[in-house]
Amino acid sequence: MLIIKYFMNYDNVRNEMDNNPIELTCLRKEYGRFTAVDDLSLGIRRNSFTGLLGPNGAGKSTTLKMMTNLIRPTSGQVFINGHEVAKEPKKALEGVGTVIETPEFYGYLTPRETFRYIGGIIGMSTESVSAQTDEILEKVKMADWADKRMSTFSKGMRQRVSLGQAMLGDPEIVILDEPTSGLDPRGMAEMRAIMKDLRRHSGDLTVLMSSHILHEVQDLCDRVAMVNHGKLVFNDDLSNVNSFAGLQTMVLRTEGVPQDTVRDRLRSLPNVVTVDSDGEDTVVRFRGSRSGLFSDVAGLGIGAYSLSEGDSLEAKYLETIKESR
Repeated sequence: MLIIKYFMNYDNVRNEMDNNPIELTCLRKEYGRFTAVDDLSLGIRRNSFTGLLGPNGAGKSTTLKMMTNLIRPTSGQVFINGHEVAKEPKKALEGVGTVIETPEFYGYLTPRETFRYIGGIIGMSTESVSAQTDEILEKVKMADWADKRMSTFSKGMRQRVSLGQAMLGDPEIVILDEPTSGLDPRGMAEMRAIMKDLRRHSGDLTVLMSSHILHEVQDLCDRVAMVNHGKLVFNDDLSNVNSFAGLQTMVLRTEGVPQDTVRDRLRSLPNVVTVDSDGEDTVVRFRGSRSGLFSDVAGLGIGAYSLSEGDSLEAKYLETIKESR
């Protein structure tokens, strides 16, 4: 347990915190008899873009609220840059930009006025805010609306402003809670493009983003941590997930043959490693060529009418979440 290391070897912990600017140790949050976060320990690597992935109700938002001092943990600790959030919130959250839950703004203010207001709250000078405002609004594609009242904005426009305000003051760490939640497909794509661009041009930046959208994490992140029922169930580089121990993933649909029979026949194939059901689909993980699998499946007589390449992250997610239930 990491918390033991804090008492046993301070130098090792300091080195670990240098590599991991965010450290959660045995974090727990209880609401009466309900445990929302259950002894969660997790380190977020410096300069990484980490996706905190899990189903609705897994404890993602609760975890981020404890990290940003919006709620207090029942037990455990959050350290940001070596400072415990609950004990030293000002020092811990200095240099941290956040978007937690749905952003709310004063509708009578413009984005420019909103940035001036928020910049003052976080201790920026008027000159510094003014110097950054136009640049940030350009990055989040809101420059043309810099002086328009926010009461007229769509949800997607407000989301872009919220992402921009999180970048005020050149933060080293940005924490985002489901930043594309509630947006239409076009709005989601625009937000993902903006986040990619921000990180690409922001130098040394550590991003932690919660999501339950698999392809969003696949598209943006280089690391993924999965939580379920408040527990950490997986944490690794996304490249390791994608390689999936050298396995490929295919999704198969059949008709007229019981799924038990389909799974049994697929498992009999020489290069198939695992076979799992996901609703109407059967997820097959295998070694070797796709064309070889196509030929083998065609000879099984299982009424296959669709065979497509699967998503490695999706396969790993379904397997991990299923095992943690």
